[in-house]
Amino acid sequence: MKSVLISISVYTFLVFFSLQSHAQNVSKSYNTLDLSIAAGKGFSPALSYARLWKIGKSNHFRIGLGARLTSFWASDFEARTAPAKLTSGKESLAALFSEDIIANIDTFKLSKVQTNALNATLYLQYSLSQKFEFGMNIDLLGFTFGGQQSGYFIANSLGNSVNGQKSAASPSSFNALLISDSDYGSLNSELYGRYWLNDRFGIRAGLSFQFVEYKTDKKVTVANTDNDRWRGKILMPMVAICYKF
Repeated sequence: MKSVLISISVYTFLVFFSLQSHAQNVSKSYNTLDLSIAAGKGFSPALSYARLWKIGKSNHFRIGLGARLTSFWASDFEARTAPAKLTSGKESLAALFSEDIIANIDTFKLSKVQTNALNATLYLQYSLSQKFEFGMNIDLLGFTFGGQQSGYFIANSLGNSVNGQKSAASPSSFNALLISDSDYGSLNSELYGRYWLNDRFGIRAGLSFQFVEYKTDKKVTVANTDNDRWRGKILMPMVAICYKF
C-alpha cells in the first residue's frame, strides 16, 4: 500500500504541475458541466465538472482537471478476481501488456449492484473547429460509496471448496488509477466527440469504460494469496448534454 500511495502522490503532482505551467502561458480557459448517461450491461448516469485550458499556439488542444460523480446499476453482475498480481502476475505498466493467468481468476456473481464513485478526473481534448471537438477523460483518484450486496463465488476449478459459497460484499471505498488491473476501486473513462449547438450548450456521444469493484467479507485463496477484491469491466455507449461557462 505504501508504494501505491507514493505512486498516486507523484502522479497527482505531475498532473497539477503540468496544468500550472500551461496556465502561466495561456490566459484562456473555460468550465464545462456535463450530465451523461451510459447504458448497456448496466445503467450509469454521471455528473461532471471540468476546467479546461487551451494550450499550444493554435489553441486546438485542451487539457483539464475536474470532478465526476458516476453512479452505476446492474443486475446479474459478474466480477472477476481484481488484483493484478493474481490476474497477470505483474503490476503497473507491465500488467497492461501481460496475458491473464486463467488458473488464478475466479468469479463473484451478485444479483444486483449499485455504486456511486466520486473522483478527480483528467481531460485531454482536441478542437477541430469552434463547433466540433473530440477527446477523452479518465478518473484519477477518489472514493466510492454504496450499499452492501450479496453474491456467491464461482471458482475456476469446480473442485474448489469455495465454489458456490455465498458472501456479503460492499463497494471498494478507495479509487486510484494505477494502470490496468493495478487500478483500485471504481473508475470511469470516456472517449467522445462533442458538438456545440451554440456558445453555451452542446452534446456529446461516445463510449464509457468503467471498472466497478466490490470487496467480499470472505476471502478466496489463490496462488497462496488471500483475495477479497472483485472487479467488473463494462463498456457502454454514452450520450451527454453539456453547458459551457
